[in-house]
Amino acid sequence: MDQRKRTILYHYTDFQAVDGILRCAQLRVNNVLRMNDSAEMRHFMNRLCSAVVERLRQTGKPDRVPEIQALFREEIKKEYSAFAACFSFHRDDAAQWERYGNRGRGICIAFQREYLQRIARGALSLQLVFYQNDMAGHPMVEEFCRLVEQGAELSSENPEIKKVMREAWACSVSFKHPSFSSEYEMRLVVAPFERGDFDIQPCYHVTKERIKKYYPLDLRSMCREIGIGIEDLIAEMIIGPDSTQSKAIFQDYLRDNGLHTLAGRVTLSDCPLRGLVL
Repeated sequence: MDQRKRTILYHYTDFQAVDGILRCAQLRVNNVLRMNDSAEMRHFMNRLCSAVVERLRQTGKPDRVPEIQALFREEIKKEYSAFAACFSFHRDDAAQWERYGNRGRGICIAFQREYLQRIARGALSLQLVFYQNDMAGHPMVEEFCRLVEQGAELSSENPEIKKVMREAWACSVSFKHPSFSSEYEMRLVVAPFERGDFDIQPCYHVTKERIKKYYPLDLRSMCREIGIGIEDLIAEMIIGPDSTQSKAIFQDYLRDNGLHTLAGRVTLSDCPLRGLVL
């Protein structure tokens, strides 16, 4: 993929969500644990544990292995949540339309990566996602092995262990199982433990089946802080391949909401995604 394409990040969604992003200038970051990878965050923690265990065996500390395994086993039972908005480097991609773009009936918003990077401050960060199983070379392996070498008590009550575990959980948001590698993803993430300077209050969306927690990012004020407008942030909008949305009506919607420049950036998908036949 050439460098030009890497400057754009694509967010696949539905028209209800796009109304919130464009008219309300609000981007939601949702609970990572409720996304399509059932092993989110725990995938990294499990693989990290395996890497630490292997390092201890190699360095002559096999007697501490059961302690490390027990420590991680208890930690992984906890439900630590990170919140994220997800983007792909893939434009007009069939798999993205199916998974995130309301089965091709939604819309894809193209964001300028540079501006997303600039608005990601404090507890908010833009992170590339890595798709791997082997964590042997990850710096957190060294951190845990260092504590073992120092004879630290491997207990969740140990302040040093708590600190390293928090760091590990924060890292976990950027790792997924290799079977998801085709998504080629970046995430705008609210770190689960470092929200001291994050003053946005959570909101809750209530459905018939459950209550969902999310954080609403105020795009208008965030763009203002870096000297741009929302129309600078968005490079293109692609109407899904199986959508019944009229391009002309969508452009009227944009103009009537004061987004005249964006009205000229609406395109139709070229993806030959076949709709669901009933």
